[in-house]
Amino acid sequence: ASLLPLCFRISLVTPLILGLLLQPPLTQLATLTQPNIVLLMADDLGIGDVGCYGNDTIRTPNIDRLAKEGVKLTQHIAAAPLCTPSRAAFLTGRYPLRSGMDAINNYRVIFWNAGSGGLPPNETTFARILQQQGYSTGLIGKWHQGVNCESRNDHCHHPLNHGFDYFYGMPFTLISDCQPMETPEMDRVFRRRLWLYTEMIGLVTLTATLGRLTGLISVRWKTLTCLAGFSLLFFISWFSSYGFVRYWNCIMMRNHEVTEQPMVTDRTTSLILRESISFIERNKHKPFLLFLSFLHSHTPLLTTEKFLGRSSHGLYGDNVEEMDWMVGQVLDAIDKEGLKNTTLVYFASDHGGWLERQEGIRQLGGWNGIYRGGKAMGGWEGGIRVPGIFRWPGVLPAGTVIDEPTSLMDIYPTVVHLAGGVLPQDRVIDGRDLMPLLRGTAEHSEHEFLFHYCGIHLHAVRWHQKDSGAIWKAHYMTPVFHPPGAGACYDRGFCPCFGEGVTHHEPPLLFDLSRDPSEAKPLSADTEPLFDTVIRRIGRAIEEHRRTLTPVPEQLSLYNVVWKPWLQPCCGTFPFCWCDKEGDN
Repeated sequence: ASLLPLCFRISLVTPLILGLLLQPPLTQLATLTQPNIVLLMADDLGIGDVGCYGNDTIRTPNIDRLAKEGVKLTQHIAAAPLCTPSRAAFLTGRYPLRSGMDAINNYRVIFWNAGSGGLPPNETTFARILQQQGYSTGLIGKWHQGVNCESRNDHCHHPLNHGFDYFYGMPFTLISDCQPMETPEMDRVFRRRLWLYTEMIGLVTLTATLGRLTGLISVRWKTLTCLAGFSLLFFISWFSSYGFVRYWNCIMMRNHEVTEQPMVTDRTTSLILRESISFIERNKHKPFLLFLSFLHSHTPLLTTEKFLGRSSHGLYGDNVEEMDWMVGQVLDAIDKEGLKNTTLVYFASDHGGWLERQEGIRQLGGWNGIYRGGKAMGGWEGGIRVPGIFRWPGVLPAGTVIDEPTSLMDIYPTVVHLAGGVLPQDRVIDGRDLMPLLRGTAEHSEHEFLFHYCGIHLHAVRWHQKDSGAIWKAHYMTPVFHPPGAGACYDRGFCPCFGEGVTHHEPPLLFDLSRDPSEAKPLSADTEPLFDTVIRRIGRAIEEHRRTLTPVPEQLSLYNVVWKPWLQPCCGTFPFCWCDKEGDN
């Protein structure tokens, strides 16, 4: 009789023990809800510049290793073809049009640290939601989403006002003006025009003065004085900003404090890497979000001596190979702290490579592989199709390639859900959670339509027709290349979004990217039986999309992008802004 209760207890306990033994490790269960998240974003990197995307001359072993150990996306699309709007969409999961971060004019990015435009404080970034979920959140590197609104220290657009606990890096973006010996890059054509106007006004003033002194011209001294004063004021009005670009824009900050003004470019790479590794080490005992926003591979291509001359693609290739080395150093730091299996790592570029960026015979911009177009081109694939790689050992299947349309905006809902957060319910979120697709539990992307803007102008739309596998893309506007057939706007340096520099297409140019990813052969009603049906369906999607848009303040309006001295971050007493607080380190 005494054996019966014992047998009964064993019969109850045995399934429980077996069930526990068959469960996945506890660490893996825990990581499915709050993993560490490391987001690596290159600047101006072309999809054709990376080994795992087909480049066999630039060495990128660490990025390639990420793809080998994780998931590679072959149709990863930026929401805009330039830095400021693309990054705004990345941070908010929304088309930049919705936050006012796309341009209504030719000033398509934030131009000054002392501009008043930027990512609006009422936008909710993924960093803010993760911060609320208990994450330590850090941004190292490039920001380019604005700094101040109304005063020098209000920091309304600053990373710390958008959910990041820690910031070290450039509030602006790297430009050639940051290197004293480089040819100025910022607003180059406009600056030449200003110099010309200054010289003309000065010449008129000088001629009138000489004429008055020699008696050849009858003009009052009062008039000459006013003319000379106007000449001086005109010169000061523009030279006070454009004459000191390196001091106003090329600065480094730690949180709200300016640490270098101007930045010391020789050590920028080592400082950014040091700060990134330090952030991982400091926060290894709790969930963290690290957004490492590289200054590579934007001109002037800051490259340390160790990597100069190493690649077969000149300075640009050297710079990409150094960035790949930095990726490897970050991955090593993750491994060293024993965080590899509890960390989701993501690598991408903010948009395509800059084809027009050249100095003489030197090509300083990236390569976009088989894809047409490049940076600043809102419709062509080369401007918006970027590398997209995820690694999370034990959760995402290694060596997987996904050929489905995805967006940089998808990072927002993906990391929010992983952190246990809730998406904002008071606004449209255009991104989609990628985890089902990445883990293989979903066959198709949730995106049926993606809208490709150039500024506020809709240039193209893609339709993923899931039942047939076709990926239709209709172009309503395309840039006019110069010289004709060159594939870029070499006469301008950037392709425009509107005006005489674009061609309107009626009916639109139509391609099936599943058959013609290079967009080389447009279809027509004669060559494609579904032409009219596809165009009508895309037209209805555009109407539905536009009904979701609401008016918002334009952050890149002319008033918001101009330099305002009272908004200039300064580590001294303005205008005497100079410091090097990293020198002792």
